[in-house]
Amino acid sequence: MSDMPTPPSQRFELIDALRGFALFGVLLVNLESTTLYEFVPADGTHGLLMTPLDRWLDGFIGILVSGTSITLFSLLFGVGFSLQMRRRQSDAQAVSRYLRRLLVLLVIGIVHALLWWGDILRYYAVLGALLLPLQRLRVRTLAWVGALVVVLAPLLLRPWLPALLPTQSVSDSAAQSLAAFSGNDWGEMVRANFERVLHMLLAVWILPTYVLGRLMIGAALGRSGKLQQASQELPFWRRLLIIMLALFALAQLGPTLLPAGSSWLDTHVFKRLALVFYQAQPLCLGLSYMAGFVLLYQHVGIRRRLAWLAPIGRMALTNYLSQTVLAIALFYGVGLGLGPVTPTAIVASALLIFAAQAITSRWWLSHYSQGPVEWLWRRLTYGRATHSGTPSGALTDR
Repeated sequence: MSDMPTPPSQRFELIDALRGFALFGVLLVNLESTTLYEFVPADGTHGLLMTPLDRWLDGFIGILVSGTSITLFSLLFGVGFSLQMRRRQSDAQAVSRYLRRLLVLLVIGIVHALLWWGDILRYYAVLGALLLPLQRLRVRTLAWVGALVVVLAPLLLRPWLPALLPTQSVSDSAAQSLAAFSGNDWGEMVRANFERVLHMLLAVWILPTYVLGRLMIGAALGRSGKLQQASQELPFWRRLLIIMLALFALAQLGPTLLPAGSSWLDTHVFKRLALVFYQAQPLCLGLSYMAGFVLLYQHVGIRRRLAWLAPIGRMALTNYLSQTVLAIALFYGVGLGLGPVTPTAIVASALLIFAAQAITSRWWLSHYSQGPVEWLWRRLTYGRATHSGTPSGALTDR
């Protein structure tokens, strides 16, 4: 079995472009934290002057981007898993190699988490291992079980978890984080970041089910071939877009359709049903974004405009990590100390950083076959230089 990276001619440009699109959303959402805006008290006592545009952008990001970007990113990790396993189905060492790959990703994620508490790679590494036994399920079964994990697991687990939740209030944790991350003491920043990691592991206990369900749905999509053969599956993508948008609209508007003061609003059944729809919203919107992107990509003129996202997606790991480094250098006290900033500044920063990554990724891949962190990931997975036998060869062979 070849150890070489997948040649560009054998890659699926649509999937790379989708990953690049998702990465912009991830950047936009993560900047709310890494610019320190997330930690500013609601009364704005830190001195931020919010304009109407700021308030609109804050709501826009919260409703249409926050859960959606990580949904797309997680779905595509699941798709990538299925593609890896399909390419290696005749390789007796495929499973052990995949597990080593996840172990290296876990180490990268832990190192990243030491710098920024919001790292998602640790979850992909740990939960990605569960995809191995689950791949025995039929495609449709895998997708439905993944959806049930997303919407029902939080409902079932909630009664058992109150004793495990952190005792520190959200406002106290945010205030401590803001003070530490605004300061110029590296030791204090790392200490506060570690405390934030521990706090969020409990406070966001829903995240493992949130991610696992999406990985399963993504793996099912990858095995089905719907993305790889998108031009032949357009009826599927049209149906998915319509159904997911309808479900999202129902989740958003459902409670408002009931008469004010309706006795239904206070019933146990309604509250549980509302929680199910609440958990489903980001998944529905994320799948509708994916379907909309796939359908737009079938138009030649639009495809040319979206194809510039593909190099960013091919270097997704490098770009994801570099986004954190750039944000800390700009907005933390140990860097330039520009944070906290308003939502308008967050969007402007995201556009500038992403544009820089687009230019850098395109240049890098015109000279090398992989991003630098992607090469390191492969190098550590195989325990030796791949492709030509030397690190430089692994990067330069196109």
